[in-house]
Amino acid sequence: MANTKSAKKSIKVNERRRLRNLSARSAVKTAFRKANEAVTGQKGNEARLLVGAACSNIDSCVSKGIVHANTAARKKSRLALKLNKSLAAQ
Repeated sequence: MANTKSAKKSIKVNERRRLRNLSARSAVKTAFRKANEAVTGQKGNEARLLVGAACSNIDSCVSKGIVHANTAARKKSRLALKLNKSLAAQ
């Protein structure tokens, strides 16, 4: 357990940040899943909107330092590839 006053405060701050980051990461996962389902479900315009929203959500988490930039790029790239393939198939 922490001994100093600053270490005790640091534990409280870290817990608050962990919970906020957990919520943001969960939102990214949800947006990614919804966009992925729309793309695989052959919903053209809806899929395009959801992919854009997911990319925006991912970018905001990168700017806050919640998600690593390379992870975000990989997720966005995979979504874009799936979207383009589904649109080409239509």
